[in-house]
Amino acid sequence: MSDLIDDPREGENAPEFSVTELSGAIKKLIEGTFSHVRIRAEIGRVSFPRSGHVYLDLKDDKSVISGVIWKGVASRLPMRPEEGMEVVVTGRLTTFGGQSKYQIVIEDMKPAGVGALMAMLEKRKAQLSAEGLFDQNRKKPTPYLPSIIGVVTSPSGAVIRDILHRLRDRFPSKVLIWPVAVQGEKCAPEVARGIEGFNALTPGGALPRPDLIIVARGGGSVEDLWGFNEEIVVRAAAASDIPLISAVGHETDTTLIDFASDKRAPTPTAAAELAVPVRLELMGWTDEQGARLTRALTQSITQRGQRLRDLARAMPRVDTLLDSPRQRLDRASEKLPEALRRSVDTRRLKLTEAAASLRPSNLRRAVDAKREALGRRADRLSIRPIQRDIQIKKDKLDALNQRFVTTATSQTKTLKDRLESLDRLRQTLGYEATLERGYAVVWDGDKVVTTAKAAGKAKELEIQFADGRHAPDGVAKAPRKVVKSPKPDAPDQGSLF
Repeated sequence: MSDLIDDPREGENAPEFSVTELSGAIKKLIEGTFSHVRIRAEIGRVSFPRSGHVYLDLKDDKSVISGVIWKGVASRLPMRPEEGMEVVVTGRLTTFGGQSKYQIVIEDMKPAGVGALMAMLEKRKAQLSAEGLFDQNRKKPTPYLPSIIGVVTSPSGAVIRDILHRLRDRFPSKVLIWPVAVQGEKCAPEVARGIEGFNALTPGGALPRPDLIIVARGGGSVEDLWGFNEEIVVRAAAASDIPLISAVGHETDTTLIDFASDKRAPTPTAAAELAVPVRLELMGWTDEQGARLTRALTQSITQRGQRLRDLARAMPRVDTLLDSPRQRLDRASEKLPEALRRSVDTRRLKLTEAAASLRPSNLRRAVDAKREALGRRADRLSIRPIQRDIQIKKDKLDALNQRFVTTATSQTKTLKDRLESLDRLRQTLGYEATLERGYAVVWDGDKVVTTAKAAGKAKELEIQFADGRHAPDGVAKAPRKVVKSPKPDAPDQGSLF
C-alpha cells in the first residue's frame, strides 16, 4: 500500500495505476480501517427489489451514505426499514468500484429509541387506517357460546395457562392451540400463519375449525410487542373470517392488531371472559326463563279457561235450541190436512169444468164449426198450382235421391276396400297364420301356457296346430274346430273377427 502512495523518486515520472488497481487499493484501505462501525441516522430512500436485498440511504442534516442489506440479513431484522425512521445500524464500510462509491453493508438495525418506534407506529397506523382495515363496519360479532376456541400464543408461557384456567372456571370449552413465537423476528410471520391456518380449517373436519380465535401474549416493552404491530399480522387479523379477539400485553399496552381485531381484551384472562359466559349464571338465567315461561303458560291457560266458562254461560242450553223449530213443526203439521183438502177440492172443480166442455153436443158444434171454416179455405185454393208445386218438389227429391245413391255407393266401396285390407292385415298378424308356418300354441284349458314353470303346474296340456289340438300324453282330445277368417270376397261376411 505504501508503494502506491509514496512520492515518486526525484527525476522520475509519477507511477501509473489502472482503474481497477486504484479501486482495489481504496477498497482495502476503507474495509481495513472501518471494518465494524455503528451509525445513528435517518433512513432516506428505501428500495426493495425482487432479489430480496434492501437498498437504502442513511442521512443526517448534511451527509448521505448508501447502504445495502443482503437478503439473508433482511429476513432476520426485527422490523421493516421505512423512510423517515431513525435507526442505529451496525455494519462495515466497503466500496463499489462499478460506480466509484462507498457504502455500508448493514448487518444489524434497531430503532434509535422508543420515540423512533412510536413515530413509525403512528405512520403505519395512519397508512393501514386509510386502507379501511380499522373500520368498525368490518368487525364481526363474536359468538355467544363458541363450541371450539382457537388460541394463537406461546404454548409454554403463563398466558395459555391463564386462558385455560379461566375457561374451565366459566364454561369448559374445547380449545385448539396454535403455538407461535410471541417475541423476536419469528413472531410476526408465525402469528400471521396461525390466524390464516385456523381460517383454512374445514368446518366439521378431523381437526374442526374454531368458532373464535384469541391472539394472546403477556406484557412487555414496545420492542417485545413489536411483532404484533407488523403489517402482515394486522392484515391477517383484518382478513380473518373467524371472529378474532386480541389480548396482547396489559391494559395500557396498545398494538395495531387491537385495531384490526373484532374485539380487544385488556389481558389474556379478560379475553377468556369475553369468549364465553359464566356457566352457572347461564344455568341460573335458563332456570329463571323456564320459571317465567311456566308462569306465563299457567296464567294464559287460567285466563282462557275463565273466558271459556264466561262464554259457556252466555250460550243457550242445547235442549232449548230445538224448542222454537219444534213448535213451528207442530203448527205446520196442524195446517197440513186442511191444506190438502183445499187442494183436492180445487183440482176437482177444475176437472168438472173440463169434463163439461167435452160433452157430445159441444164436440159436434166444435167439429161443425171447424168443417165450415175448412170448406171456406178449400174454395179459395186451386188444384193446379198445388200439382205443379208437388211436381217440382218430386223432381228435387229424385235428384237428391240420385246424389245420395251415388255417394252411398262410393262410400260403401271405400269402406269395403278398407275392410278387406284390415282383414288381410288381421290374417297376417293373427296367430293362426303363424301356426301354418310350423308353430304351435300350448293350452291349459282356456289359458295359454308361456313358461316351463306354468307347464309343470298344469293339470292337462293341449298343443294347438294349424288343423286342430292334440294332447301330448297320447290321449287325443276331440279336435276343436279352427275358425278361420272368411275370404275377403265372401258375400255374407258380417264381422271382422
